[in-house]
Amino acid sequence: MRPRDAQGVYAHPGPEFARLARAGVLRRLAYGYYVRVPSSESGRPSWRPDLHAVALGIAQSDAGQDGAALMHVSAARVHGVLPREIALAVVATDSQRPSLSVGSGRIRFMKRKVDVLDLQRVVLPLVEGWVTTREQTLLDLVVHPSIEGLDVEVAREASAQLALEVDWTRVTHLAVTQRRAGVLAQARRRLEG
Repeated sequence: MRPRDAQGVYAHPGPEFARLARAGVLRRLAYGYYVRVPSSESGRPSWRPDLHAVALGIAQSDAGQDGAALMHVSAARVHGVLPREIALAVVATDSQRPSLSVGSGRIRFMKRKVDVLDLQRVVLPLVEGWVTTREQTLLDLVVHPSIEGLDVEVAREASAQLALEVDWTRVTHLAVTQRRAGVLAQARRRLEG
């Protein structure tokens, strides 16, 4: 949530959001962004929202529900091929914007045409939206193995797991239509070797 989105509800939404945050009803994520604390977590100052849900929610608040999608390591995490949490979330949006630090990590916004990505719906704690499919996620990981200082081994580990689970015909089709066939061919040799 953004205070500016509540202008029809509150005469002065900024101070009201700050008051609700002090009361534990909202949690401030970054300048201008808040999340409602679930009632089950009320009164627990240690509660932290899921970084990937936060990334998707922030991107949706600016780009609309269909204008953002989790991708790369965030999608790998959602698909269960990245078993450990890392302090980076990656989300695709149609517009360029700088990375954002939130309490639990950094959010990297990748400028991508969201409507041409291979997507599926996902329901996360606090938000519902889009995530790249396993095939699209594999392609993104091999094309950009290091984002925001991410250890390349993290991307390779997730790619190796996805390589065992994806439909390679679909991955190849995506690579051709997204003009990434050469990179995919190199990565596939590496993954299979």
